[in-house]
Amino acid sequence: MPSSAMALITVFSTFSSAEAQLVRSRLEAADIQALVTHELSALSMDGYSMATGGILVQVSEENAEDARALISDPGPSSA
Repeated sequence: MPSSAMALITVFSTFSSAEAQLVRSRLEAADIQALVTHELSALSMDGYSMATGGILVQVSEENAEDARALISDPGPSSA
């Protein structure tokens, strides 16, 4: 996990816990440490996720640009 001294930047937000974990997993497969926040609160309190902007995937500031590029790349096509 990124150290607490580093600034964390949100690179992805969603209302789906599964989608957030999928993005986190994809980033970590690319050696970018990622943290999912607001997930437990969103799952345990109705309306919380909507009120706070969703479940967030965050990375260190230094990895934010690479993380966003990876997230926006749809990957290889299955067609």
